[in-house]
Amino acid sequence: MKIALLAHPRHPIAAPFMGGMEAHAWHLAHGLQARGHDVTVIAAGDSRVGTALHPLMTRHYDADLPWHRFHGTDRLNAYLDDSHDRALQWIASQGFDVVHNNGLHRFPPRLSRRDRMPMVTSLHVPPFDALLRAMRDSVAPWHQVTACSQTHLAEYWPDGAPASCHVVPNGIDMGAWPFVPQGQGHAIWAGRITPNKGTHLAIQAARRADVPLVIFGSIEDQAYFDARIRPELSTDIRFGGHLSGGELAAEYGRASVMLFTPQWNEPFGLTALEAMACGTPVAAIRMGAVAEVIGPSGSYAAPDGHDLDAALLRATQVPRADVRERAARLFGMDAMLDNYEALYRLAIANRNAPASPADFAAIELPPAQVTIARAG
Repeated sequence: MKIALLAHPRHPIAAPFMGGMEAHAWHLAHGLQARGHDVTVIAAGDSRVGTALHPLMTRHYDADLPWHRFHGTDRLNAYLDDSHDRALQWIASQGFDVVHNNGLHRFPPRLSRRDRMPMVTSLHVPPFDALLRAMRDSVAPWHQVTACSQTHLAEYWPDGAPASCHVVPNGIDMGAWPFVPQGQGHAIWAGRITPNKGTHLAIQAARRADVPLVIFGSIEDQAYFDARIRPELSTDIRFGGHLSGGELAAEYGRASVMLFTPQWNEPFGLTALEAMACGTPVAAIRMGAVAEVIGPSGSYAAPDGHDLDAALLRATQVPRADVRERAARLFGMDAMLDNYEALYRLAIANRNAPASPADFAAIELPPAQVTIARAG
């Protein structure tokens, strides 16, 4: 298949990855290419991918219009609208069989609905108003939708999702996250360092449990890091920087427990899964889909983290082989790719499926009134 893989452009799709969305897009592109598909990634122009790349914009927008300063402003919204409009016009000219939309913009799903563009939209974040309205407006047999957990899907359709909506859990290459049978007695925290990831709660819990902690990740919110994280660093609470995948896998394996501390309705929890693949159990704040993914491979604490220290100590008792087995059985890369390929074929096959004209009411169109070319 000739596949357009549309990514979110806040950060480049490049290792070391800023977060789970970037890692997902990179590994998805490479996994599809390895299966013989013709893949073009449409993403920030400073992305580094081993496939064809079409720039959605010259460089990732956070470099020029940082999300923490410009989120919700007319300036950023106009920039993203223009970038997506131009990218969709380019997509329309290329004869793609299917578009896999992994972005957060409202134009792609609505264009799929209006112009019968075969598309799979994979949701990666909790619903926000513009995206939620676009998804509900865009239900169609040729527009298949995935969420990464049952909890996540129910946030978008609490009264029951349409037949074109599915759960496809995130998958990882288990070979990239090798099993280590014994940790070295310390805890690890990894992810984007920003308030909604709750890094400060991991520090507090490790201190109360008297367990050393090493923190890894990109500093997304410098003010948060300077105010809440940097002053707490010591010989027992260390910041190890932003690591490549291989380096991070080694650190997961050395740890005896991972602390996972979301302060939002976590749709999945990719870093927790990576640690699990290495055999490292997880002490997690129970929010969103956390328990759905981790299951018995860890222990849980309240959203405010007041009992996370006790969860940390309980999690260290979980057998590491059981943790690895769950990750391999439920969240392998091949299962994710199999599911996506099946949905691509379904979206293409349903291109001409019946749809009620009333369903097209109130569809917002991008300025250029793009008409998507149909392959085949």
